[in-house]
This record gives sequence, structure tokens and C-alpha cells, in this order.
Amino acid sequence: MDPIVRRAEPTDAADLTRMQAIVRAGMVNVRGGALRLAECERITDWLALMSDQAAVVLVGTLDDAVVSYMVMHLSSSKDRGIIRHAYVEAEARELGLGDTLVEVAIAAVRAAGLAGIEAVALPGDRETKNLYERAGLTARKLTVYASLAATPLS
Repeated sequence: MDPIVRRAEPTDAADLTRMQAIVRAGMVNVRGGALRLAECERITDWLALMSDQAAVVLVGTLDDAVVSYMVMHLSSSKDRGIIRHAYVEAEARELGLGDTLVEVAIAAVRAAGLAGIEAVALPGDRETKNLYERAGLTARKLTVYASLAATPLS
């Protein structure tokens, strides 16, 4: 049962849609999740994304079952790869799939000749923060926010 990371294929679209729904549902009650949902597009056409030269869509498998994914955009204007989506199903965690997804993403950024890679970890999401830090991605800025919609300005 060796985990394998590979480029997504058209036959993976249903698994990608299923996992994306799990991620989005889980973000609703997480600190920063509502804003992240608003910033991070819901992917509806996986086949178009897979054929986009500026996108890298990866899946991780165990015994041929797709149990993780990552979507990264290669931005020449920002000179970096930007990880937009990353997920490993709970039962597949601790097997190295997340680390391998990040390694493959870094290799794709290098192959594209870009200078760096970035990703987002929500506040309190220690697992994701640790995943990125193991690969050498460290915080370079913290963004803070307060909703003023329900609170009048004084």
C-alpha cells in the first residue's frame, strides 16, 4: 500500500469533486474559513483545469483509490506557484501524501522556472502549517481581518 502522487486524469474528476465538497463543507465553521471560501474558487470544470497549462492538478492514491489532491496555479506575473487547494482524506493522513504533494508541486514550480511557491494555511490549522513548514514554506506575512458589517464604526 504505497502512496502515489501523479497528475490528475479525466477519470479522477468525480473524486476531485467529492473531496472538494468535503473541504468546502469543513471550512464553514473554521476561523478564517468563510473568507477563504470567498477567495478560493469552487472548481466546476476539472477537465478544463487539467488542460490549463498554468495549472497543476495532482492527486494522491492508495491502492489506486484517490485520497488526496492539490491544485496549484503557475503565475509568471508573480513569478511563483500558488497552491490554491490541498486536501488529504483523514484516513490517509500520516502516510506522507501531503509531503509528496508539496514536493511534486515544488518540482513543477522549478521546472516552470519560477522563483517561489506560496500557500495558505488557516489560523489554527496546525497540520497544514506544519506540512508547509516541513517543505520549507514559512510565513512571510500574516493577514488580519475584522468584519465591520454587524458593528457600526464609532
